[in-house]
Amino acid sequence: MEKTTAKFWQSALIKTSIKGSFLRLDPRLLWHNPVMFVVEMVSIITTVISVSNLIYGGPFLFNAHITVWLWFTVLFANFAEALAEGRGKAQAETLRRAQSEAYAKRLTPDGRTETIPALSLRKDDMIVVDDNDPIPGDGEITEGVALVDESAVTGESAPVIREAKGDRTGVTGGTRVLSGHIVVRITANPGETFLDHMISMVESAKRQKTPNERALEILLVGLTVLFIVVVGTLAPFAAYASVKITLPVLIALLVCLIPTTIGGLLPAIGIAGMDRLIQRNVIALSGRAVEAAGDVNIVLLDKTGTITLGNRMATDFFAASGVKDEELIRAALLASLADETPEGRSIVALAKSRLDIHGRDIKPSSEARFVPFTPELRMSGISLDGREIRKGASDAVAKFVKESGGIMHESVSMAVDRVGREGGTPLVVADSGRALGVVYLKDVLKEGIKERLNQLRLLGIRSIMITGDNPLTAAAIAAEAGIDDFVAQARPEEKLKLIRKYQAEGNLVAMIGDGTNDAPALAQADVAVAMNAGTQASREAANMVDLDSNPTKLLDIVEIGKQILMTRGALTTFSVANDVAKYFAIIPAIFVPFFPVLGILNIMRLATPQSAILSAIIFNAIIIPLLIPLSLKGIKYRPMTAMALLGRNLVIYGIGGLILPFIGIKLIDLAIVFFRFS
Repeated sequence: MEKTTAKFWQSALIKTSIKGSFLRLDPRLLWHNPVMFVVEMVSIITTVISVSNLIYGGPFLFNAHITVWLWFTVLFANFAEALAEGRGKAQAETLRRAQSEAYAKRLTPDGRTETIPALSLRKDDMIVVDDNDPIPGDGEITEGVALVDESAVTGESAPVIREAKGDRTGVTGGTRVLSGHIVVRITANPGETFLDHMISMVESAKRQKTPNERALEILLVGLTVLFIVVVGTLAPFAAYASVKITLPVLIALLVCLIPTTIGGLLPAIGIAGMDRLIQRNVIALSGRAVEAAGDVNIVLLDKTGTITLGNRMATDFFAASGVKDEELIRAALLASLADETPEGRSIVALAKSRLDIHGRDIKPSSEARFVPFTPELRMSGISLDGREIRKGASDAVAKFVKESGGIMHESVSMAVDRVGREGGTPLVVADSGRALGVVYLKDVLKEGIKERLNQLRLLGIRSIMITGDNPLTAAAIAAEAGIDDFVAQARPEEKLKLIRKYQAEGNLVAMIGDGTNDAPALAQADVAVAMNAGTQASREAANMVDLDSNPTKLLDIVEIGKQILMTRGALTTFSVANDVAKYFAIIPAIFVPFFPVLGILNIMRLATPQSAILSAIIFNAIIIPLLIPLSLKGIKYRPMTAMALLGRNLVIYGIGGLILPFIGIKLIDLAIVFFRFS
């Protein structure tokens, strides 16, 4: 699916984000980011000192440069957050406008309909939706069937069928009925719909910090307080050693040592992670669910529609002893001509391929009579030219052959057993009293599912398939897909029991479902993804909703959760590591004039103490916007173990965080010297 997302550097987005950067200077808004709040407070102090220098005399130019770059540090951090939020503003505004302009036809107690604004609808209201009408709110179909265009919400152009009394009863506000007549019971009040959740998420106005994000924030606050104490005690020690250090220089040292890089980017990383979920059409109803998705180590997957395509496909023909392959294939083809099921169509397609014929070459006589499949017969076929050709379940066809005066050949029974052992479904083809052979129907794996499951395994995530199939079929599919384990003939209570068992062992469990019978297990799972087209019970039990109703989306969600944690960890490593270079820039600049022996610490050979301090403070500011694209896009997802990931981060972002600042600060110092004397 293709979705249009905001580019990083669109001019309109940049202008909006710049404006947002200045609006966020309000301390009442900035206090939620303690590190940058401290930087803003010390920026105010240096501003006062600079103004005082201008009026009463003093090193105005030097202090003014420090002040300007401290303010840039705060503005760049605000810009990163504003840019992350701004990417969803346009989409949110479009959705909100559509919401406010929508109307609904509500059923009154006496059976009449009244037209009211969609925002006036309340939970349990009954509405009528006809051809080409928009669906004004989230609900469940209680009567009728309709073809629904969900592209406005999911981005998918293909319409879908929604009908009452099934597992596809759910409809979403903002979608449109293309054809049909349905009665919908509203299931959410204004402000509580999935569209409202989407608007809130993309605007990030109500985004809650995840537990992991709060823990990291506490660590950053702790480091900030520690460095405030260290820098604060440096002044009296310097005075005791007769070293004169001005307050702006101490502030510059403080800002360079506290974790401003990750402090400035942390909100953007969290917002961008939510944005990536929304781009995949997943609404997270809980920040904890997003957090847990990155730490999941067991994934429960339904077989049908998740691991397999859900429709059995013909893959081979096994002729009985003494029967030519061509005879079996032609009989199977004729018996399937009127079979409109996916299985029947796949038999026709495979037969035409094997016989190298086209549709125009298949012309049964006008006297031919098609026999449709019925649950009682468990067979379908065709009667023509005195022949009675049937295909169906082995026991049903065996009974048909016996009633026609024939017997099932042993080779046919052996083929049936073989297909069953391999996890397939055997369909026996017979021509009156002769059993001609077996059609092998197979539940086909989804393309790429085996590779994706292997990626989860590399991350240390165990995959478990849950299916209502018999153990033999389940084992065959699990082996082919590379599933770690499976549970066959699973009932709702067994799913719930299984999740509780894994959680008791200390695991975090993810599950996806769409039916009412999945609700108990979804409510218990740590990451529970419900299909938007599923039942209301499943959606209420889950903590995420997939608007596309695509069961394989669970794998995407786990990957996004991992990517958020990877990005946060990598940039934290980089932020802590790059403080080392700034230490080697500012400490010599402060003490070398008084203790020349400390010149050995000036390994970058910076020109002057003033240029060294300015170089460090400038690098500290500009590294934030340079890392904005990485924080918004996220670290590239790579399936690997936690130890391998830690090693990679230490090498790339740890060593990189050590080396890059040395190069950057030196280049800035050279530029300062060049422009000063040019």
